[in-house]
Amino acid sequence: MTNLLTLPLAPVRATIALAEQIRRQAQAEYYDPARIRRQLEQIDELRDSGELDPDQAAAWEDELIRRLYEHREEI
Repeated sequence: MTNLLTLPLAPVRATIALAEQIRRQAQAEYYDPARIRRQLEQIDELRDSGELDPDQAAAWEDELIRRLYEHREEI
């Protein structure tokens, strides 16, 4: 009986489950240490080639390092 009454909510529950899965995947990529390391290397390359202002590079590096620390605190 409960299944029959909640059947109209099935699409909403499915949408919520999908959104949660997408959020988890995005968060995993955002805090992925290997990905952050690659981004730090790219910043170094851009700074060394003169394509990136040193102040802007430092700001991006600070943001990436903050993400690494946040991830380690969650573990």
